Amino acid sequence: QVQLVESGGGLVQAGGSLRLSCVASGRTSNSYAMAWFRQAPGKEREFVTAISWSGGTTNYADSVKGRFTVSRDNAKNTAYLQMNNLKPEDTAVYYCARSRLNAASGIPRAYDYWGQGTQVTVSS
Repeated sequence: QVQLVESGGGLVQAGGSLRLSCVASGRTSNSYAMAWFRQAPGKEREFVTAISWSGGTTNYADSVKGRFTVSRDNAKNTAYLQMNNLKPEDTAVYYCARSRLNAASGIPRAYDYWGQGTQVTVSS
């Protein structure tokens, strides 16, 4: 079993920055992709970004390209999401997810394990 715990969310003004972390524990020995998704109130969960095991392949939603950066430290079993120039429309609960495959997919069903989420609120 794998557990994912996100942290780093909070309240920030528009234009500000936050860095989210996701620590994986349990059976983490295989190579796997990690991703971040988000869900705003009344909306469906949407893909934000994904990263392959080596970090050599990344994938971003158009809405966050140039503002968000995904990274990972496999020695620490941790993935990060650096969010800059935040906008009110970025307000959502952010979830990290772990895939059973090593492919930076944007499809939720490609991910087997999910964290509990961390709230990000951007004020205007």
